Amino acid sequence: MSFVRINSTLLHYRLSGPEGAPTLVFVNSLGTDARIWDAVIAAFADRYRCLSYDKRGHGLSDAPAGEYALDDHLEDLSGLLDQLNIDRAVVIGVSIGGLIAQGFALRAPERVARLVLCCTAPRMGDTAMWAARIETARSQGLEPMADPVMERWFSPDFRQHRPDELAGWRNLFLRTNPIGYANTCATLRDTDLTLRIGDIPVPALIVAGDADLAAPVDLVRNCSAIPHSRFEILEGVGHIPSIEQPARLADMIEAFLKEAAYG
Repeated sequence: MSFVRINSTLLHYRLSGPEGAPTLVFVNSLGTDARIWDAVIAAFADRYRCLSYDKRGHGLSDAPAGEYALDDHLEDLSGLLDQLNIDRAVVIGVSIGGLIAQGFALRAPERVARLVLCCTAPRMGDTAMWAARIETARSQGLEPMADPVMERWFSPDFRQHRPDELAGWRNLFLRTNPIGYANTCATLRDTDLTLRIGDIPVPALIVAGDADLAAPVDLVRNCSAIPHSRFEILEGVGHIPSIEQPARLADMIEAFLKEAAYG
């Protein structure tokens, strides 16, 4: 395990793959940590430098007090890349990780070779929904949300036929710091990039899951406002394709990178 302090916030990260190889950076979703990317990273780590990290408020990273703005997450990512001497990378994000990826491409497009945006949108949910999540997390913890969140994250087939994995990911969700979770919900409450993503100059692969209840296909399709983008749908997949169908997601990413001659 590796740790670095960025602007007083401790971040846990993992770096694998050959030194000097092109870099892929993976950003996790709300209520998870870097482990959601493990199966996808395994498909790339023999020929790419793969960086995954627990965003603030999650996993082994710090959960600073106070609500987090998108800029806080962007400063974390920028600082982490600086510390690791990574000048440019493909940024791959899911859910709020995809929102962070969009924001980073707007802030520092010269550092982003390509974008892969999974089950995300320039605006996710509404103010009332996130306000209710924040209140529940702060007053009752995450237990009251666990089962509804699992239904939003995972397809009916996954929930029916992979019950032990479902239980494990439910445990992961419940072990998220409730304060870090609430403070990250504030990022989602306050961020709307709808009017800005048309300015992203970076080519993007956009991936939706047709069984995703957290970010339905039509919501994810809003990312197609990125000028140089391709939209793909994974059938039978919920909100976290790197868990449900990592091989299929890796194949999509591989084809996208090959077309770009990246790697």
